[in-house]
Amino acid sequence: MTTQILSAPEVYQGQFGDFTITKSDRTGVIIYRTGLMIAAISFAIGSGLALFYPHNPVAIQAITPLYTCFSLALGVSLFTIHIYMKLLHQILQLFWIIGSISAFIFGHFDSQPFAITIYNQPLTLFGVGFTFAALTGIFFKEGFCFNRLETKILTPLVPLLLLGHLAGILSTQAEQILLGIWVIFFLIFALRKTVQNIPADIGDKSVFDYLENQRLAKQ
Repeated sequence: MTTQILSAPEVYQGQFGDFTITKSDRTGVIIYRTGLMIAAISFAIGSGLALFYPHNPVAIQAITPLYTCFSLALGVSLFTIHIYMKLLHQILQLFWIIGSISAFIFGHFDSQPFAITIYNQPLTLFGVGFTFAALTGIFFKEGFCFNRLETKILTPLVPLLLLGHLAGILSTQAEQILLGIWVIFFLIFALRKTVQNIPADIGDKSVFDYLENQRLAKQ
């Protein structure tokens, strides 16, 4: 007869008390990181097509489903990320929703391919740009929490490229260079997340409990 011994879950000491990390917590982190990886790969492929095959109609058309994959994966990450400030978390999710709706409209109600529409009509970034504002929020959070060099570079780079294109102050070559840097560091960021300790992404659960209790007490 075989006896199976189940180890007790590890207890962590938080700022406002002890807590344990459940299987559900770990699954959430894995989903968050998987979403980031899919988003980074989709973005890299789409950007590569735009950079190296800008005059190939098939390549430009392929950017549309790649962007859809990027956006959906980013949405999954935004709904599974751990952020202490609930309001900030909700704002990032709202940004993603606004950006997704805008992308759907531009992608289905314009005769040109999605990538061409966004590039040739910079004002569309007032809608689609919200998706990248949400992505920048993730970069900022990761840079603040884990002191990641790549996210410290991406946090100012993303708005610099988008706002620069919107204002028409960047040359085509400058935009291509910035986009290439974005792709490289986004991939590095996603890859480094895969080997990071899972509890680090969950954070101090006692803080989440404390903030939730504070919110309930005000109701």
